[in-house]
Amino acid sequence: MISPDRTLAIAERIIRQIVKDRRSAALIIVAPLIVMSLVGFSLIDQKPILNRVAPGLLGTFVMFFTFLLTGVSFLRERAQGTLERLMTTTVARGDILVGYLLGFLLFATIQAAVILTFTIVALQIEYHGNIIEIVAVLLLVVVVAVNLGIFVSTFANNEFQVVQFIPIVLLPQIFLSGVIIPTDQMPAVMEAISVVLPLTYAVEGLREIMVMGQSLADVWTDLVILAGFGLGLLIAAVATLHRT
Repeated sequence: MISPDRTLAIAERIIRQIVKDRRSAALIIVAPLIVMSLVGFSLIDQKPILNRVAPGLLGTFVMFFTFLLTGVSFLRERAQGTLERLMTTTVARGDILVGYLLGFLLFATIQAAVILTFTIVALQIEYHGNIIEIVAVLLLVVVVAVNLGIFVSTFANNEFQVVQFIPIVLLPQIFLSGVIIPTDQMPAVMEAISVVLPLTYAVEGLREIMVMGQSLADVWTDLVILAGFGLGLLIAAVATLHRT
């Protein structure tokens, strides 16, 4: 049974720690802006293409930066011995990981908001869906990416190893989720692989809402699958976090 008091105490400590680290706090905002500027303004004169790829770019960058933020920050907790000290107490592993999830979730949500705002305001993309529904899908992507970052970081011994997981964990999703080529136009094997990638459902849901003008009710299958990925990754992280 998860204890709300313990979980919120852990989340509060994470939030305070990241806020005190001004460099990390600044990078949460600056890094996505730099990358989005490079990609977005390179297509600024080709509006039809930019409007078509914007949903995929949104999902990809939100997942990428959230994964990086969470993976490195969680690993730092392990390296500093903070996580080890928590594990030697009576606090349950579920309390610990949900607390970390909530703490990282705040900053990951801020990152997602920065990326979405920049895409709409600075790049001036055209979209047809409800902005609240776009935010709802992105929040699910954030939850999946936070849990993915926590899970992957349990296998890394240093920050460099977290970065090394990017080609293994994220690049296949970028190439096979429909960001570049629609999944139904891929070879059968690649299309089959895309079915087990969470970014596939994020891109599909965002594209249906932003390009086709659909609602959340129309993409409920994608939302349920994304939520399932998030829950499954959290359970996997709890299972791999052994007491020391």
